[in-house]
Amino acid sequence: MKTETLQFETANGATTAFVAVPGETNENTRGVVLIQEWWGLNEHIKDIASRYAAEGFIAVAPDLYRGKLAKNPSEAGEMMKALSTEDGIDTIKNAVAKARETYNLNKLGISGYCMGGTFALRAACELEDFGAAAPFYGDIPPEDVLKNLKTPTLFIAGEKDAWINPQKVAELKRIALQYNLPVETISYDADHAFFNNTRPEVYDAGASKDAWRRVLELFRKNL
Repeated sequence: MKTETLQFETANGATTAFVAVPGETNENTRGVVLIQEWWGLNEHIKDIASRYAAEGFIAVAPDLYRGKLAKNPSEAGEMMKALSTEDGIDTIKNAVAKARETYNLNKLGISGYCMGGTFALRAACELEDFGAAAPFYGDIPPEDVLKNLKTPTLFIAGEKDAWINPQKVAELKRIALQYNLPVETISYDADHAFFNNTRPEVYDAGASKDAWRRVLELFRKNL
């Protein structure tokens, strides 16, 4: 495996993506776009990208904050608030275009955590680049956006999550049923950010292991 930095332009200026590449690739190698938590493109997200590369995927993690990292939850909240939906989606769109050009990728999935889960689901609704999506505990787009989803999606949540709570997951299920959307949801007996193994206060090893298995199955089936 090797890691690289991908530079690309967006409507609001240049940024980069962290890329983890398997040791062997060919024309059938799948790609995954990985969207950061509200902390920024930190070592945890880079580690997840490397896990994807170990499974044979080219993982591309665009830097939505353009080099900034939050030091605490207060900073993270302010940085997330300052990032417009339009800017985030545009960054993802341009990262996809650059990754396709650089790595000759035809088949791409998208995943993300917390804020990244919000953007991953939104991007799957608004962009036509993805063969599958696996948002983790991200917010639900408005119904007029969500109803356009055509990408097979596995939405992963925690039943103890006070932000993406069971009521929000129920609303996602309602809209999916109403519009016959290709959405499956899985909720674990876990808290928000349960996949983040750098946060022992919320990390759930069992839920993380099962969610990782399900996401890999989704991407291998649809990409």
